Amino acid sequence: MSTRPVLLMVDDRASSFTRHAARALPQELVLLRFAELRGDLSEDYLRETAHLPAFWVREGVPLAQEARRYRDWAGELPVAPTRFCNPSEPRQHLAQRFAALVGLPHLSERQVTWVRDKAAMKERFRELGLRTAAFARVRSAAEVARFAERYGRPLVLKPVDSFACVDTFLLPGPEAAAEIDFAARDFMVEQYLGGTEWEVCALIHDGEVLAAWPSAMPCRPLDIVDGAMNANISVGTDEGPPVDLRAMLQRIVTGMGIDHGYAHMEFFVVDGEVFAGEIGVRLAGCEIPANHGHAYGFDVFGATLDVYLGRRPRLEYRERRCAGDLLLPLPGSGIVRRVTGADELLCLPGVIEAVLRVGVGDPVAARRASHNASGHVHVVGDSIAQVEQRMRAVLDAFTIEVVPAREAEAIATNPADEADAVAASPDREPDPVAR
Repeated sequence: MSTRPVLLMVDDRASSFTRHAARALPQELVLLRFAELRGDLSEDYLRETAHLPAFWVREGVPLAQEARRYRDWAGELPVAPTRFCNPSEPRQHLAQRFAALVGLPHLSERQVTWVRDKAAMKERFRELGLRTAAFARVRSAAEVARFAERYGRPLVLKPVDSFACVDTFLLPGPEAAAEIDFAARDFMVEQYLGGTEWEVCALIHDGEVLAAWPSAMPCRPLDIVDGAMNANISVGTDEGPPVDLRAMLQRIVTGMGIDHGYAHMEFFVVDGEVFAGEIGVRLAGCEIPANHGHAYGFDVFGATLDVYLGRRPRLEYRERRCAGDLLLPLPGSGIVRRVTGADELLCLPGVIEAVLRVGVGDPVAARRASHNASGHVHVVGDSIAQVEQRMRAVLDAFTIEVVPAREAEAIATNPADEADAVAASPDREPDPVAR
């Protein structure tokens, strides 16, 4: 029987962090899953985590009732969880409320509002003495127009509870706002900032920011969802922003009363002035946490588990370099017809890891979101510029072809059509997956 604390962790999608936790804590991890999200967890992943106890919150049942059922269920475990971790941004309200109902450490409703509602978040930033872009909640195109009269264009329109740039738009002119369904979600508008956009991640223990790791973004998220290179680069060298990152984050952590966890923040440096963007108290998206581990040479996921288990991690760095994750394109919805293999990507300069989420014949569904991807690679280098250059070389080498489902069905019915089409292609390459 384990004498270490047991962690209840929200598991609404397979990720590098959840997979690490499943391996690292075979006796100290319990999964919290939501039945309405059952389709988001693949059968392979469910088999991979089948050794762990998992509590499923039923769909359509009052959460308080499910909390009572969980307490009875957890009482039958060898050791019931006493710690809680929610790595999911969209599940914050629900997950933290559940943790409160079952008596586990959690964010209060007010704290969840500060880290989830972007307008309330920016109001809190200002109360703490931080600059932000001008912003306002809006419910119509007319209100957007009035904001533009005061602050100019372009503007950024987003749901207050969005993530990954879902339903977030750059509005260059008044006609763009006319196409938005303002009744669908609670929206806010904010002034577009120039300068340089940065990210920073932090680990928090007992109210103290232990470390702050900056990331550079070759392209802004709003450009990424429109097709720009999708990458983040952890900066373990001295190329980071001219900002006291730990002090900035400590002001926020103290001002929001955050006791522990992983925080991810975006901010802008405009003419030497810092503007706070947004913060989330959960793991960063994509493969950003893993970037920090590669850049500094330490077990970032182990350190993250430590703070959620109530332990102070030992942050001993063995590297000082730049390391980034490049999300590989997913050009559309349909069936994958061909895709470059991971083995070929690993032969490229600086590539230390390559993960393909799709293979030939797989159905895929693309969406306008900053985490839309067919896979990812981790790329290392001596500088931001070298990593970015190597990432662009990966994009030059990577090929994925997605055909509409109807076209794929037609090819399956008459394979000769496919052979003729491939033979006629002047730049035909052997299919590395099918080979």
